[in-house]
Amino acid sequence: MSETPLRIADREFTSRLIVGTGKYPSNEIMAAAHAASGTEMVTVAVRRVDLSKGGAGTLLDFIDTSKIFLLPNTAACFTADDAVRTARLGREAGLSNWVKLEVIGDERTLFPDNEALLDATRTLVKEGFVVLPYTNDDPVMCRKLEDAGAAAVMPLGAPIGSGLGIQNPNNIRIIREQIRVPLIVDAGVGTASDAAFAMELGADAVLMNTAIAGAQDPVRMAEAMKHAVMAGRLAWRSGRIPKRMHAAASSPMDGLITSR
Repeated sequence: MSETPLRIADREFTSRLIVGTGKYPSNEIMAAAHAASGTEMVTVAVRRVDLSKGGAGTLLDFIDTSKIFLLPNTAACFTADDAVRTARLGREAGLSNWVKLEVIGDERTLFPDNEALLDATRTLVKEGFVVLPYTNDDPVMCRKLEDAGAAAVMPLGAPIGSGLGIQNPNNIRIIREQIRVPLIVDAGVGTASDAAFAMELGADAVLMNTAIAGAQDPVRMAEAMKHAVMAGRLAWRSGRIPKRMHAAASSPMDGLITSR
C-alpha cells in the first residue's frame, strides 16, 4: 500500500510527524531528535527568535532549513490582536507566511480562546497567511475555522504538556468526518502509543514537543514517535476489525474434519 504525501496548502510532506523546538536539554540534542524523528516541519515560537538578527538566532542555527520547514507559532499570545501582531513579526523577519496560530484563553490549562482564535484566523487569512490554528477538540469550532480559511485544524488531544494522551477520541473521529482540510492532533501526546492512537483515529498528522523534549532520552523517543505515527497511519488505512463483546474463533468451524 503506497502512502500519499501530506498536503497542506501548497506544500507536501512525506513525514506526518511535526515536532517542536522548546524544552530540550540542549540545541544539539534538539537537532539530533529532529533527525531521528524524520520530521520535515518544526514549530518555532516567534518570541524565541532574535528578530534583531533578521530571524537568525542560536536556535535556528541548529535547524537544517534545507530539509526542515519552519512553522512559526504565536505561543504565549492571549489576545487576537497580540497573535496577529506576532504572526506579522514572524513574516517580516523572514521566517514564513505560515503560522501555527495560538490564542490562549486560560493561563493554568492553556486551553485556547476559540472566539479570539476564530477572529485572528479570519484576519490572517485575509492577509495571505497559511493559518494552522490550535483549537479545542470541538467539531463545531473546527468547521468554523475551516470555513474561515484555515489550511488545517489542530485540535488538542489533551492539555499542552500533560502527556495524558487522547482524552476525547470520539470528538477526533467526528472532526475527521466533518472537515476536508488536514486534521493535525496537537498537544497531550505522552508516548508512542498515544501518537499511534491519534493516527488510528484518522488524524493526518501529529504535532508534539514535550513528549520528545522531556523524555529521558529525547533522541530515542523521537525515533519511537516516528515509527508510531507510521504504524498508526498504516493501521487506519488498513481498516481495523470491528469490536465485539464476545469471542470470535480465529479458525472457522466450517470445514473442520471431525473424528469418527
